[in-house]
Amino acid sequence: MKKITLIATCAFGLEAVVKREIIKLGFDDIKVSDGKVEFLANVNDIAKVNLWIRCAERILLKLDEFKVLSFEDLYQGIKKIKWEDLISVNDKFPVNANSVKSKLFSLSDIQKITKRAVVDRLKNVYGVEWFDETSNALYYIEVSILKDIATVTVDTSGEALHKRGYRKRAGDAPLKETLASAMISLSFWEPNRVFYDPFCGSGTLCIEAYMMGRNIAPGIMRNFAFENWNLLDKDALKNEKNKARALIDYDRDLKILGSDIDRQSILIARDNADILGVDEEISFFIKDMRDVDLYNEYGVVVTNPPYGERMGDIEEVKRLYRDFGKKFKELDTWSVYLITSIESFENLYGRKADRKRKLFNGRIKVDFYQFYGPKPK
Repeated sequence: MKKITLIATCAFGLEAVVKREIIKLGFDDIKVSDGKVEFLANVNDIAKVNLWIRCAERILLKLDEFKVLSFEDLYQGIKKIKWEDLISVNDKFPVNANSVKSKLFSLSDIQKITKRAVVDRLKNVYGVEWFDETSNALYYIEVSILKDIATVTVDTSGEALHKRGYRKRAGDAPLKETLASAMISLSFWEPNRVFYDPFCGSGTLCIEAYMMGRNIAPGIMRNFAFENWNLLDKDALKNEKNKARALIDYDRDLKILGSDIDRQSILIARDNADILGVDEEISFFIKDMRDVDLYNEYGVVVTNPPYGERMGDIEEVKRLYRDFGKKFKELDTWSVYLITSIESFENLYGRKADRKRKLFNGRIKVDFYQFYGPKPK
C-alpha cells in the first residue's frame, strides 16, 4: 500500500509530547519541526491517528512541497497535484493560506491562485465548467509558505482536535483539552496514584486524566472531516472506534479529584463529566484549596491556577501562590505540576522547580513548573 505523509500540528513546546504519542501509535518515520510532527502512514491510519492523538490540534494530509518565487510557480505547483484522486465533482474545497518570510505574501492572492489552479485541473479531468460544491465531503486545502517553500495540505480533522465533544460549557479562561492532556503526559502521572486539580474550573484536566486512566480514545465522541472522503475505506473510522471501545479499561481503580472555590465552575465541571457519562467517577467539590484535606500519599497535582489574566487582582494571585506552596510543602510525598505566566512564581511558591519548560496557553506565554515528589515505595 502506498504511504502517505501526515502532519500533526500542535502548540509550540509540545512537539516532543506529540512525537511520543505518534511513536506509541506505532509510527517510526518521524520528522519534527516547530509546531508540527510529520510522519509516514497508510491511508486508513488517518482514522486511527485522529481518534487517538491527545495533544495535537489537527492532522493534515501533506500533498506536496515546492519552491515558489512567483504566482506562476504557485499556480503550476498546485495544478500538477492529482486533485482528482481526492476531490469528486461536487465536493467542497475551500482554501486557506499563510505566508512567513516569503516573496509571496498576499494571502488573498495566494488563495485565489490556488483555487484557480485546482479548478482548472479538475475542469480538465471532469469535463465541466462549474463546480457547485454541494456534497458533504469537505477538503479544506491549506497552502503554507515559509521562506519561499510552499507546503500544500488538506485538513483531515475538521474541527480542531481539542474539541472532544464533552465540553458544552466552559468557565472563565478555559484550558484547551490538548494542552491539558500534554500537561498530564509531562507529569508522568500513573493511574494508580491520586490525581488532584485544586483549581479545576470546568474540569478539563480531571476529565482528560480520567480518559487517559481508562484508556478512552479522545476522539471517541466526535466526527471528522475525512468521514465523507472516498480516500479511506468506508468503515475505517467505525472499525477503529470499535477497536477503541474494546480497549477501554473499566476495571482500573481511579481516584481523580477536582476542587474550585467557585460554585458555578464546579457545576459546569459536573455537567461536562456527565456528558461523557463519568460524573459519578470524578469527585468535583466546592472548596478553597487551602481548606482541602488530602490524606493520600504520593499523589499528583496537575493544575492551571489563576495568573492575573483570569482573576485581575495580581496581589490576590500572589497570596494564593504563597499559600499553595505552604500547603504542598507539608504534603512532601506529592508531585506538583502547573502552568502560569507569573515569572516570580518560584519565589512565591517557596521552592525552585525541579524542571520548567516554555509553553503557550492560547496566546499567553507560560512556564510549566515541575516539582517532583519521591517515587512511591
